[in-house]
Amino acid sequence: MRGRPRVGVSSCLLGEEVRFNGGHKRYRFLTDDLGPHVEWVPYCPEVSMGLGTPREPIRLTSDGRLVNRSGTADHTDAMTALPLPPGDLDGYVFKAKSPSCGIRAIPRYRPDGSAAGHGPGLYAGRALAAFPRLAVEDEGRLNDATLREAFCERVFAAARLRELFSGPWSAGDLVAFHARHKLQLLAHDPARYRAAGRLVAGAGSAPAYRDLFLAALASPATLGRTANALQHAYSRIGRQLDRARRLDLLARIEAYRRGEEPLSVPVALLAHYASGGDFPWLAEQTFLRPFPAGLRLRHAVSAVGG
Repeated sequence: MRGRPRVGVSSCLLGEEVRFNGGHKRYRFLTDDLGPHVEWVPYCPEVSMGLGTPREPIRLTSDGRLVNRSGTADHTDAMTALPLPPGDLDGYVFKAKSPSCGIRAIPRYRPDGSAAGHGPGLYAGRALAAFPRLAVEDEGRLNDATLREAFCERVFAAARLRELFSGPWSAGDLVAFHARHKLQLLAHDPARYRAAGRLVAGAGSAPAYRDLFLAALASPATLGRTANALQHAYSRIGRQLDRARRLDLLARIEAYRRGEEPLSVPVALLAHYASGGDFPWLAEQTFLRPFPAGLRLRHAVSAVGG
């Protein structure tokens, strides 16, 4: 991939002092680990609609209004008038627990101060509705190793797809792209992988393929489907390995399936065999390197199930 993924982010998560209290919420995974590999598109809707720093905290009411805590100012119209995120983003990291940027579980309050339900923040809710296939997380959920890995995988896959369709492309380019993502898509959604394959074979449109591709990756890669993808890779190369290597690879795949070893172990073996030049199909699979190695993902042991 020639370019870097374009990722929207709440400005405070990069260390910008735009919080209501004049501070920031720098999240080191974003600034130190992911930052060198992506192009950030930072945005703070509260500052963009004219609120100063520091400022009185805001909250959502039971009827969906965005007001300051004292109830003396209503910012709903200003927030809903803000532009949506750019349409060429590959992902977005929102600030958790924010009435403007939270993606889930943001409380609504009645006039008496009691809670009246939950939902997304006002700005984040608009973005989620406008871009339902966009990879979106908040920094709180990114503390979970599985969710962090899934988000990064979706972001870099979306960037590869955007790069394919950003200039002239042919049916052959799309066939090759789909073939390179076979194992990755099988680990997420075999049915959508096959549907996308039929679309490619029938010279389908870029928007239709994009929708299927992103929807497939949005489906969680379960332990069972990922083990089946590993088994498929083995079926393509097993006959060309000696007996000891075949048995070792199969044992690592099954250990992963049982939740005894992380995904990085069988993938490292496949990548090693692919590096020798004898398995060009395997060497081209994005499944082996879905994101930069420097992110240090795929080392958590998965729970059995799925």
